[in-house]
Amino acid sequence: MKNEKNAQRVDYGIILSVMLLALISILSLYSTTVMIQDEGLGMTIRQIMWYGIGTIAVFIIMQFDSEQLWKMTTYLYIAGLLTLILTLFLYDRNMAMTTGGRRWVRLGPIGTIQPSEFVKIPYILMLAKVVTKHNSAFKNRDFNSDLVLLGKLAVYALIPIILVFMQNDLGTALVYISVAIGVTLLSGIRWQILVPIFLVISLIGITLIVLVVYNRDLLYSTGLFQPYQFARIDTWLNPHQGRSGTSYQIVQTFKAIGSGGVFGKGFGVSDVYVPVRESDMIFATIGENFGFAGGAFVIFIYFVLVYQMIKVVYDTKNEFYAYIATGVIMMIAFHVLENVGMNIGLLPMTGIPLPFISQGGSALLGNMMGIGLIMSMRYHHKSYFFSGEGKEFHPGS
Repeated sequence: MKNEKNAQRVDYGIILSVMLLALISILSLYSTTVMIQDEGLGMTIRQIMWYGIGTIAVFIIMQFDSEQLWKMTTYLYIAGLLTLILTLFLYDRNMAMTTGGRRWVRLGPIGTIQPSEFVKIPYILMLAKVVTKHNSAFKNRDFNSDLVLLGKLAVYALIPIILVFMQNDLGTALVYISVAIGVTLLSGIRWQILVPIFLVISLIGITLIVLVVYNRDLLYSTGLFQPYQFARIDTWLNPHQGRSGTSYQIVQTFKAIGSGGVFGKGFGVSDVYVPVRESDMIFATIGENFGFAGGAFVIFIYFVLVYQMIKVVYDTKNEFYAYIATGVIMMIAFHVLENVGMNIGLLPMTGIPLPFISQGGSALLGNMMGIGLIMSMRYHHKSYFFSGEGKEFHPGS
């Protein structure tokens, strides 16, 4: 009877989705590195090992209920900020010279890790706590209280965003921004405040694109932008006319995906060379090997995963959990949207991996930690249900 109750506390829909993505990841990396690039099994084995570590992380995080997460959040957030600050001083110099980014830290035989991927989790927890605590303090929300909440979210979100941006990691900074936007939209701040802000941000974005095309010297003079960022915009607008390595990479990706047709060329079959195919461009392998059908199937699995995470929120009815889930969903959804979008030319290159599929231990572990948070929701909700308590911890109540 006890085992049956424990089984009902586990969300098998989420587990199945992640397992399918793990299988696609391992097969795609094997196809890319062993069959196409003839590089051996090393990268595939490392990915399996990271999945093992990620599974352990999911199991550990599942053990923490909402009350425990609430108490830990502030300490985790501070530790995350300290980690981002230390990364600015302890970053791997060789990686920085090669990529221009100061986001990696070398840990001896383990290799390099990207701390900003792990800090996403305390970042999401902190934003969720800020909104939940504010809503508990202000039972009757008005215009002024909404402005106060927006200010709180801006402060707690901007500090890590700025630190990540200082690491020359625009892609990860955009992920942090997308998480903040998702939590803000769900927080209940009235549209009279959000719409003008959205219009101003849109105007700034359009102005920046215009300046990149017609007067980028003005942007250079601010010292906030790097040449590689302009190169990525140029590649996005005119991929076939650029001469940079990024232009070559994206054009080759177009060729690989396009040549796959509807059902692909077959597993491990490739006639097109794509640089860094195992990482940011792993979707090129899926498209070339399995065609439009394979790419559509992968996107469908992501859709099912997101649906399952949303369903957990509706089932558990816990405000703190709802904002946590929003952050995790925005993190994963933005990764998928940006990665697939840049692979097919709809969005500019940002160096964002495909969640659960691209090679990379830090990103994979960060995503698995997010899954652990979602899994803990149903796990502890069912625990309360079976114990007969009939209620869960509601922060601030």
